[in-house]
Amino acid sequence: MTLYVDADACPVKEEAERVATRHKVEMKLVSNGGLRPSRNPLVETVVVPDGPDVADMWIAERAGRGDVVVTGDVPLAAKCVKAGARVLRHDGEAFSEASIGQQLAMRDLMSDLRAADPFRQGGGKPFSKADRSRFLDALEREMRAAARLA
Repeated sequence: MTLYVDADACPVKEEAERVATRHKVEMKLVSNGGLRPSRNPLVETVVVPDGPDVADMWIAERAGRGDVVVTGDVPLAAKCVKAGARVLRHDGEAFSEASIGQQLAMRDLMSDLRAADPFRQGGGKPFSKADRSRFLDALEREMRAAARLA
């Protein structure tokens, strides 16, 4: 069992490390660089080459049944769910086989709306303490569920 974190712009890296350490699970922080390596022997910082979706491809090629993935990237989540991994957003919302199709469709719709109206760029709501707390609870549940599968 491995915890993979799509670490570029991830607001919950420290929380994920605490949970991984508590479960004594290897964690991979995957990014294009710019992360300070952890001193934790369970945490590996993986730096991939620059390029679109290189970190996502690295995670998707490795994540599978019994693993947990943390990402906000819906296409990456879809690949990982298909491979059997358990996948969470940064706010604790789980991606599943039942929800991933709708989430991909919504992502595409929002992308089309932004392209059609240059003033509609949004930004979403800010990341809150409640989101962080939900993430911690959800990651704990997913780690236990993944451990049962592994």
